Amino acid sequence: MINKEKIQVVVADAECEKYVDTILKTIEDAAKVRGTGIAKRTHEYLATKMREAKAVIALYEGRFAGFSYIETWGNKQYVTTSGLIVHPDFRGLGLAKRIKDMTFSLARTRWPHAKIFSLTSGAAVMAMNTRLGYQPVTFADLTDDEAFWRGCEGCINVDVLHRTNRKYCICTAMLYDPTEHLPAKIPDDVIERIKKLDA
Repeated sequence: MINKEKIQVVVADAECEKYVDTILKTIEDAAKVRGTGIAKRTHEYLATKMREAKAVIALYEGRFAGFSYIETWGNKQYVTTSGLIVHPDFRGLGLAKRIKDMTFSLARTRWPHAKIFSLTSGAAVMAMNTRLGYQPVTFADLTDDEAFWRGCEGCINVDVLHRTNRKYCICTAMLYDPTEHLPAKIPDDVIERIKKLDA
């Protein structure tokens, strides 16, 4: 039986690259089960997020339990928290919320003035976003950074996005505006690591 108190949720680093292939497989399998689209990412893409302190990983006694990462868009005016996944063995333990909270705090700490947005087709993620202060918005309220929208090309529903001239798709757009909320709090050791990376 899994002791949920022993699941560590931390900002990933280069040593976590050994979990990347398992993460990618878990994301792919979950998308197949749900029958929904997901933007496909490469091994190197996720490994880079880990090296740059732009990812959160959950581990249990050396096993992969969950993951999410962040990315900036539009000259760092927008941030996304993406790829939230919990391994099937660790679902139902409140782990998605812990990962989401840490990823959200990390994004707010690194880019305190950026708007944070999410595209999701999952009810659980919508509920977590709402609790954190996200509001449903139109796609026009999101970044116009073409690099972000190219990430949707790997999704099985990209034809909907194209047919609607990027006005809407299967996913719901949600936006967090930092001007409406208090500052985030992230552990001091992570802040020091980020300062070194950003120097």
